[in-house]
Amino acid sequence: MGIRDDQREKRYWEILSVALDLFIKKGYAATKVTDIAKSVGMSTGLLFHYFRSKEALYEELIKIGISGPTNALPTEDDEPLSYLRNTAESIFSGLKEHPFAAKMFVLMGQVYYTGSAPQSLKDDVMALDIYTSTIDLMSRGQRQGVIRDGDPYALSIAYWSAIQGICEQMAVLPDAPCPKGEWIADMFRRQSSELMKGSESDRS
Repeated sequence: MGIRDDQREKRYWEILSVALDLFIKKGYAATKVTDIAKSVGMSTGLLFHYFRSKEALYEELIKIGISGPTNALPTEDDEPLSYLRNTAESIFSGLKEHPFAAKMFVLMGQVYYTGSAPQSLKDDVMALDIYTSTIDLMSRGQRQGVIRDGDPYALSIAYWSAIQGICEQMAVLPDAPCPKGEWIADMFRRQSSELMKGSESDRS
């Protein structure tokens, strides 16, 4: 990649970062292309060389937001507790170094409730299935005796909601200490009291 390509790539991400901040703070409807261009320090015409419209810019952010969870979903080979711990830790460890990632969680949390956002993008977000494979993981962990009792769907919602909430808080409080992935995994670990209860049930 040449110097010109490097500069264009840097500018591309600078535009996305500035737009992300504005979309979060002002909302999609209230954010104007001129606001983004001014904050980046370029003309509106030059901005259109990177993104043909505000919607295209917003769409690119949504695509990035969808690709993150998609790449982090569990497989049949993942050990349940290790997956829960390592995935949370991997997400959290990047928040300090890449504040952009934390802000993306805020944006994704806002998309469906933003009345002015394009419906096609809302549909894309709603079509993102982060639960099916996580439900399978929780169910497998329960059969193995390592995941706590409870509806696997509800446990999956609790897991991803915990990660979502923490990332949103880190976007608001970037200098605050970040929770550990191990703490999240421990929320779903089968406790000794459950093991004793299960043993009693087996004997009766």
